[in-house]
Amino acid sequence: MVIIGSLELGIRDARLKIEPLSALHTPFLSAVDRFLRYLVAERNASELTVKSYREDLEALAEYMAESRQGYCPRADQITTLELRGYLAAMSEAGYAKTTISRRLASLRSFYKFGLREGWVLENPAKPLRNPRAGRSLPHFLTTREIEALLEAPPADEPMGLRDRAILETMYSTGMRVSEAIGANREDILMDDGVMRVRGKGKKERFAPIGSFAQAALLNWFAVRSVVSRKKESPDRPVFLNRFGNRLTTRSIGRMIEKHLITAGLDHRTTPHTLRHTFATHLLDHGADIRSVQELLGHKSLVTTQIYTHISTASLREVYEKAHPRAQ
Repeated sequence: MVIIGSLELGIRDARLKIEPLSALHTPFLSAVDRFLRYLVAERNASELTVKSYREDLEALAEYMAESRQGYCPRADQITTLELRGYLAAMSEAGYAKTTISRRLASLRSFYKFGLREGWVLENPAKPLRNPRAGRSLPHFLTTREIEALLEAPPADEPMGLRDRAILETMYSTGMRVSEAIGANREDILMDDGVMRVRGKGKKERFAPIGSFAQAALLNWFAVRSVVSRKKESPDRPVFLNRFGNRLTTRSIGRMIEKHLITAGLDHRTTPHTLRHTFATHLLDHGADIRSVQELLGHKSLVTTQIYTHISTASLREVYEKAHPRAQ
């Protein structure tokens, strides 16, 4: 246990962890103790939070002692340049960007407290920027997988036809789940083969509807009246639940989860996966990125460029499997 003033915290004393350097760390850890006491007494921080702050701050103390040949300066003697070197050292050591960002946030809070208490004159961590988090590639389905999902709903019952229409339409247009549930009958211009999509910021765009999606919608419309058990609202939603009401985002999510089990597909698949799959398949088959941007309704091309990385990764995988001297 660590005793901080009259407060007993269920965490290991940092001085024990860094016992060989404990004497040199005393000035810095004295300030850390005051900060932890403040977190508990005034911020009502949890034991886990206090433990995380202490570990983050003692990590800096260890780094400073190593970089200054065994001498850890007082908190007010550490410069922004030294903190930048600390972040660079963590990056070179392979620390995750989320870990580096968390430690930097701990330092900012620590020095902000120091400014309040008057034992530092400036916050050396304030000018430092968090490392840019790498964007993880979104999950998408292969052509075979999307076909299995589209065929999973039963074609001999109204709700199965509705589910097929939802899946086919979302994959055909690349629309968001919120756009799908917000669609009304007048938004579908079947003769023109397009659908009006109301996107973010009330922006509208027209998305082409493929022949498979058109057929699925017509099959659904043929039995839609069976599902609706009450007088329809004036806006006439395209997709209804079994009580005749407009679907919700969660209800579509549950529907997809059910059909994923039937098709034996990856449980990570969500309604948004259909949008990722739409964009990836277009690029894989030769569509230019600006056209995909327009179809997705992205304001910035940067948002769409994530799919070029997926496409490149897919091509690399094909290359490594097919080329005799790839490996």
